[in-house]
Amino acid sequence: MAYQSEREEIEHKKFVDYKDVAYLRQFTNTHAKIMAKKRTGVSASRQREIAMAIKRARFMGLLPYLSA
Repeated sequence: MAYQSEREEIEHKKFVDYKDVAYLRQFTNTHAKIMAKKRTGVSASRQREIAMAIKRARFMGLLPYLSA
């Protein structure tokens, strides 16, 4: 999870791609839920891009909807 001390570690890319699963997993918790922008420390527009990319990756089967 990305807490205050870990916010600097998350790399902010210019383009969020749904195929970059390793990057998108940084924005989900252990239960595969999308974390709030308050936790991740990204802007609102970037959070919308990330959420859409996570939803696309889930639809394509690259990320789980629920964690077992």
